[in-house]
Amino acid sequence: MQSEIERVKVLIIGSGPAGYTAAIYASRAGLSPVLYTGGQPGGQLTITNDVENYPGYPNSITGPEMMEDFRKQAERFGTQVRYGLATSVDFTTKPHTVIIDEQVTIHADTVLISTGASAKWLGIESETRLNGKGVSACAVCDGFFFRGQEVAIVGAGDTACEEASYLANICSKVYMLIRKDEMRASQIMQKRVMNNPKIEILWNTETDEILGEEEVNGVRIFNNKTGEKSEIAISGFFVAIGHQPNTGIFKDFIHMDEAGYIKTIPGSTKTNVEGVFACGDAQDNIYRQAVTAAGTGCMAALDAERYLAEFEND
Repeated sequence: MQSEIERVKVLIIGSGPAGYTAAIYASRAGLSPVLYTGGQPGGQLTITNDVENYPGYPNSITGPEMMEDFRKQAERFGTQVRYGLATSVDFTTKPHTVIIDEQVTIHADTVLISTGASAKWLGIESETRLNGKGVSACAVCDGFFFRGQEVAIVGAGDTACEEASYLANICSKVYMLIRKDEMRASQIMQKRVMNNPKIEILWNTETDEILGEEEVNGVRIFNNKTGEKSEIAISGFFVAIGHQPNTGIFKDFIHMDEAGYIKTIPGSTKTNVEGVFACGDAQDNIYRQAVTAAGTGCMAALDAERYLAEFEND
């Protein structure tokens, strides 16, 4: 039962680098943004141990600490950061309507979608237990920590091939675990990994268990044709089986690609709905980095500011 109705100029849905950066810019512009954190406050960075590739942190920083810094900076300029999950929306009228936790109704002149995308996982216990302790879903983010070491990566698409190639540049060996006897990747990407002497492809191979107590020290695999099990000594385990954008509640109103990523007008964060903007991994299926997400968060806030200026002058 809905118990509250509120009108705001700028509503930000999501609290990763994109959402918090949008909040910093919008609040400094005097737009009094309200940000709802979503189900995972801070986004995917909250399950990342050390972040070494974000400018301004020369000695690295943990993901949770970084997101806490972002939040404090947004609040310093007047952003209202609230815990809550957007459960439904209606973008057919102005102002736009967003329901939070099926209880609070927000009427927003502009909505900035920064709900991100969640990595798909294998679903085994050790994967969860060792996440951030050698298990990762982002080779570009975490591969550096395993330079000169042996690692494994699961996946058979273009992203998996790209990440395997990236890891091969800095690791001594990369085992590529593929559960079928063929890849989904494009031919050029397949040739790239097959011709790389540091990448060993294991076909018809699935993960039985990631080994290690406090950190990854190996993986137990099995051949799904023969049932034969074996163990490989590794220190890093990467999962590259895709991401799922957290955009389901917007599908009836916002144009998306076949995977659910929000389409934005090139060179902007504008969606097909006036006054609704998208930033971060919810609309980026290519780069998926904290720094690029923050950049599009800035863009979304500036786009919203310009939209509101035109709206108020009409």
